[in-house]
This record gives sequence, structure tokens and C-alpha cells, in this order.
Amino acid sequence: MTSPAPSAAVPSLGEADMNRLQTLLDKLPEPLEPLDISMLDGYLCGVLLQPTAVPAGAWIKHVWDIDGRPLSDKWTGLHELQGLVQRRYRELMAAISHRQWFDPWVFELDDEADPLESVLPWAAGFSAAMELFPALMNMDSSDSLEPLAVLYAAFDPDDLEDADALLAEIETLEPPSSLDEAIEDVVQSVMRLADISRPLPKAATAPKRPPIRRGPPGRGRF
Repeated sequence: MTSPAPSAAVPSLGEADMNRLQTLLDKLPEPLEPLDISMLDGYLCGVLLQPTAVPAGAWIKHVWDIDGRPLSDKWTGLHELQGLVQRRYRELMAAISHRQWFDPWVFELDDEADPLESVLPWAAGFSAAMELFPALMNMDSSDSLEPLAVLYAAFDPDDLEDADALLAEIETLEPPSSLDEAIEDVVQSVMRLADISRPLPKAATAPKRPPIRRGPPGRGRF
């Protein structure tokens, strides 16, 4: 991940761009299984947090099919789809490189939904990136356990087999009380992981981050 110059302006995708991106993803031909835009957002963050840059050709094919099956270059929306995805990639890269706030594409399901239910698609995209590009997970840094637990807390524990340390850490966390709090947790966790896998130069200092919220001793997360 090459950090853009601090003065570089990276245009944000607006609501119309996001709607168009989702429309293009929905129009992809079968049997392709594309990400939706919330999964895409988590996936791109997972790609950008790898300790070494992942080539575009390696990650972008999983946007229009989770298994990386090819999309014909004759499909009429390909160029537009690639352009929108790359714009969001650059937007997230700038935010992560400079440790600046970004708005993750997490959408409230309904008024009664648990905040973590709304976060789950984003977390699923992030998890897909970890499975496809495991270098971050393979760093085996003790400092990464807390932020990973925050992101994986959206999953059902049964979906986290053979992840005993992660499950134990999730059990200590206090669940977000609102969607805004859950979104703040996502951004904070991304920045914590960036401090580990993509540390800032010594001349720069990462902002001090608030501690992870934790529940009472012995309190179960689910």
C-alpha cells in the first residue's frame, strides 16, 4: 500500500455512486457470486491491511465472484464496475494510510436489528479477504487479537471453529449498544490493525486510540 501525499484529494463515492455500484453487482451474470457493497467494503479493508500490497489482479476478481471465476471482458458494465471499485479502494487506502476516519458501508437492517447483525455483511467481506490473503492473520501478533475479535464478534460462534483464542477474546467484549457505536468499533479496529501491519513511519505518530470496551468479568458475548 503506497501512501498518497497528505494533500492528495481522493473523491468519495456518493450515494448515487454506491447505488450504481450495487446495481452493477446485481446485474452480473450467473453463475458468478458477487459481493454486495457492504461485503465489498469489508473485503477492501482486509486487502489493504495486508502487510505487503496485494496486486489488483489478485483481489479484484473476487469482487464479481467470491471464488474468482472470470468475468468476460465483453460484459458491458465491466469498465464502469472496475472504476467504481478502484475509487473506493483508493478512498479507503488514503484513510487507512493517514489514519483518518472513513464511513464504512454498514447499513441498518431495521429498527429492531441488533447492531452486530448490521455489521455482519461488512465483517463477512473482511473475513473473505483474510481467507484469500492470510498474511495479516499469519503475523501472529498478540496486539491484533483485540481488534480482530471486535470485527469477528458479528459472527455466530459456531462459524468460528478452531479459533479458540478469538472466541475467548470475543467473550470479554461489551457489545455495541447502537449502530453508530458498532461503526465506530469497525473503524477503530481497522486502524489498530493498520498500526500493526502497516505501521506509520517513525516521523509520524499514530493517534492514541481509546481502549476496547469490555463487559463485566465472566459475561458472555452471545
